[in-house]
Formats: sequence, structure tokens, C-alpha cells
Amino acid sequence: MINDNISEIKYILEGENMSYVKFKIPDKLKDQIKNALSDIADTRDSKIRKGMNEVTKSIERGNARIVVMAEDVTPPEILYHVPLLCEEKNIPYAYLSTKKNLGNCVKINVGSSAIAVDNAGTGNEKLLEEIIKQIAAIKK
Repeated sequence: MINDNISEIKYILEGENMSYVKFKIPDKLKDQIKNALSDIADTRDSKIRKGMNEVTKSIERGNARIVVMAEDVTPPEILYHVPLLCEEKNIPYAYLSTKKNLGNCVKINVGSSAIAVDNAGTGNEKLLEEIIKQIAAIKK
């Protein structure tokens, strides 16, 4: 009886129920997101928030245009609230494979659990809108 309860608790904590990854992003779209983030990071007048705390503040203030999270964040509870906040505020969100990958895309030398694009910068609006449209199509 006790072993059954322990197994059930482990399943709940380690299983899909505790994951913050709500949908799968195709590799082709992940590459497009990486390229878009890299272009936005290179633009002088863009604004990208890096790290879970900054991203959470940006979402709560309604400044974020899009949020991108890494899929390999441990423990997952760190980012569990982010998709919920994004859905509440109608902010699109996506995932990249690793923290290191996400950090490299936005030109920082360390990994980042999440980023939020507040301002895409001059000339990147169309690029960002295309990514947002593709993410919306996947979520349907």
C-alpha cells in the first residue's frame, strides 16, 4: 500500500503532469526562432529580457511580444508558471532545446532558462510576426 502511494507520487512529480512544455516545436521552426532571435539581438534598438525573473516581470507588465523557454530547465518548477502567465496575458510562447542554445541566440555567453522579446527593433517586426503566426498555427 505504501509502496503504491510512493510510486504514484513519483509518477506525478516526474511524469508529464509537471512539465512546463505544453506543445512540441518542429525542428524547422526552432531553427527559424534561433535565426530570428539572433537577428533581433543584433539590432541596436531591440530589447530582450533574459532569465526567468526578468521574463516574468516583462510578462506581468504586458511588455513581452514573445517568450522563448529552454526545454532542459531543471527543476521544471522554475518555469512552470511562465506558460500559464503567457496564456493569461495572450503572449505567444515557444521552446528551444537547451539553455545554452537559447543563451547563444541572444548573444550571451551563458545559458538562459527563458527570454522575452519586448522590442524587436527596426526592421524585425515582420520576422517576429511570421514566427508568432507559425507558433499560433502549431498550438491549434
